[in-house]
Amino acid sequence: MALSPTAAQRRVIAAADPVTGRLKGAPAQLTALVKRGLAFRHPRPPHDHFLTPAGHRIREAGTESDAVTAAPETPAAPDAGGVFAARVGGEEAASGGTGPARLREVRGAWQGLLELRRMTHPDGSTDRPCAWERTHLVRAAALALEAAGHHPAGPDGGDGYRVRATPQPEAVAVYEPDGTALRGCAATLERAGWHVGEHTEPRTRARYLLASPRKV
Repeated sequence: MALSPTAAQRRVIAAADPVTGRLKGAPAQLTALVKRGLAFRHPRPPHDHFLTPAGHRIREAGTESDAVTAAPETPAAPDAGGVFAARVGGEEAASGGTGPARLREVRGAWQGLLELRRMTHPDGSTDRPCAWERTHLVRAAALALEAAGHHPAGPDGGDGYRVRATPQPEAVAVYEPDGTALRGCAATLERAGWHVGEHTEPRTRARYLLASPRKV
């Protein structure tokens, strides 16, 4: 069981990369976090330290203590404090710009997530979601879509994807009014290691995707 970190260790945890969990800090602090089960030392050079799932939970508890789960039709807000956040569609303001700098940021985040998969899966695979993605379903699915070049919806609706939480465990809904684009989102998520099914809302007859992270 992970031991509770000190205030100084919490600051190190809070400063971790939000996607990969890579840590920076004094060697003694990093070693102490490993002993508490909140971090691990990568076996390969340069032997960086990364948060364990328990460490990620502590980080999220500190940065999202006032957050609430988004309803299926309510946009999820970007992360506070200016850190990277994949666009889920429908945000009032698009953080991080829309040009080449944003593209590099998104691609970097996706590569970091693939590295996190490789490090945390016992077989080193990158073809299926990892524990971090299972606890951040909306953000993980949105990152896969944005990194593949899909366009998120704006605040006024229209074309573009929208990723939303659902009452079902380990599942998100993806809306996209254009049928061809919706099928493209399905193909992207399947390549990213998600199980995807297309459904129709009984009331509106709108088509949407229900996606859940693949376990094997």
